[in-house]
Amino acid sequence: MTKPLGLASDHAGLELKRALLTELEKRGIAVRDFGTHSSESCDYPDFAHATARAIEAGEIDCAILVCGTGVGMSIAANRHAAVRAVVCSEPLSARMSRQHNNANVLCLGARVVGTGTAIDIVEAFLGAAFEGGRHAGRVARINTV
Repeated sequence: MTKPLGLASDHAGLELKRALLTELEKRGIAVRDFGTHSSESCDYPDFAHATARAIEAGEIDCAILVCGTGVGMSIAANRHAAVRAVVCSEPLSARMSRQHNNANVLCLGARVVGTGTAIDIVEAFLGAAFEGGRHAGRVARINTV
């Protein structure tokens, strides 16, 4: 990756985000942390939108968002045309979402997956690349209505 990886959470995902940040830094991956930095109750859309705007601006290419289930973050992030956010609770979906759907935001549920599984999911997501080919036309159609 030439640009930093975006990373954000709400209060429910804070501890998992911190664990992922430590793991990513150990692997030499540059990270831009969009918050939260507190365990006080906060609103997940604020962090999803800030991260998605950074993708739209070209400041980051992809990101990981963490909340209780991953669902809220994915819904908010997917409101942005440049974002293809997926919720994954196992590595196969994470890998396939990159290869076939060119997903650029991985959403995780801190109440759904443990730290070890989350790390495996992140590895699968970051280790995969978009295959293009027959998938390119399908991905291009996502934002057509």
